[in-house]
Amino acid sequence: MDLPEEEKAGMPAWVMTFADLMSLLMCFFVLLLSFAEMDAIKFKEIATQMAKAFGVQREVPAIEIPMGTSPIFDKFSPGTPQPTPVDSVRQQTTREEPRLRTFTADAATEARVREAAEQQVAKTAQTLRETLQQELAGGMLQLEQERKRIVIRIEERGSFPSGSAELSADFAAMIGRIGQSLAEIPGEIAVEGHTDDVPISTARFRSNWDLSAARASSVANALLDSRSVAPARLRVHGFAETRPLVDNSTAAQRALNRRVEIVVDLAGPMESFETRAHELIGRGMEEMVQYMGWQTD
Repeated sequence: MDLPEEEKAGMPAWVMTFADLMSLLMCFFVLLLSFAEMDAIKFKEIATQMAKAFGVQREVPAIEIPMGTSPIFDKFSPGTPQPTPVDSVRQQTTREEPRLRTFTADAATEARVREAAEQQVAKTAQTLRETLQQELAGGMLQLEQERKRIVIRIEERGSFPSGSAELSADFAAMIGRIGQSLAEIPGEIAVEGHTDDVPISTARFRSNWDLSAARASSVANALLDSRSVAPARLRVHGFAETRPLVDNSTAAQRALNRRVEIVVDLAGPMESFETRAHELIGRGMEEMVQYMGWQTD
């Protein structure tokens, strides 16, 4: 009796498990590769270098059909067409021309108005000189025109006793005449007191600040006593020795610095004057500007 042949042994059972595991790993890496971002340019450069290293010949697809070249087109180079000059005469107009003419006219008008205003200030100063001619000739007063201001300067000599703020009777009457002269002149009036640099310390005046302010106040009260200057126009300032006219090196120079100044500020009236002058010139009545006076309330 024949015995059955013994079956040959097959592959071990773990090989199937290992094959499945490899398949899963391959799928996993394929997924990772599909999700990864690849630089196409860099990948192409690497592929080209590897192809050169391994001697791989590039296959030319069938769609890339070799093209022939023509010797005519090979040596032909199109040139840049040159523009043909054409003689032409054109008139260029601009909208700025009327505006420039207007600007020039406005500048000329502004210059005439400014000149008329300056002449009005000079005329006012001259009127004050004529009114106060006697006091100016006697050296009791000085009058100066400073652009938009008229300064009437009263020296200490004869007006105030030394170290006192009491105005003498003669000078009080003169201040009244000044007040009457300022009644027809518009603008704010500042009364400013000044001293020299010699210190003072008395029962009434502790310093030159007190003395300068007190003297300015005395002159302001004399202007109010004339009943010609409205109180709202007055301002009183004491500057002590901070604004000297000259150096305080000699007695004569210190005497010049001890003073009270009546300053008429014409900046506001000049602005109103220029506005009215513009209106007259705009109406074609420029000749009337020279007859204008200060517009007082």
